[in-house]
Amino acid sequence: MTDQLSVTGIECWAHHGVFDFEKRDGQTFVVDLVLGLDTRTAAATDDLAETVDYGTLVTGVKAAVERDPVDLIETVVQRIADTCLLDPRVEWARVTLHKPDAPIDATYSDVALTITRTRGNAHD
Repeated sequence: MTDQLSVTGIECWAHHGVFDFEKRDGQTFVVDLVLGLDTRTAAATDDLAETVDYGTLVTGVKAAVERDPVDLIETVVQRIADTCLLDPRVEWARVTLHKPDAPIDATYSDVALTITRTRGNAHD
């Protein structure tokens, strides 16, 4: 059983979407992360080097979201998972990408995609 580290509500501004105006104007995207890792060594040593530095992780996730506009949130959420799995201590990553301002002609509160990737199937 792995421990779980969560970071939720990471706000990013990016230019992803199928429509030209989405790429031109940009919009808010929100990321929730849950990472599976073993935190026992970090707890025993009280040493940040023995665990995932979530400040550095969030910086990397924001950069992954905010670079290189693409059409689909599926592409962006995979990019985020790949970023999380760069740290070899991360056994799995559950990533939710919210697109609360998606251009839908209806009243709704959110559009979100959640994926789970484990070490070894990051691109499966």
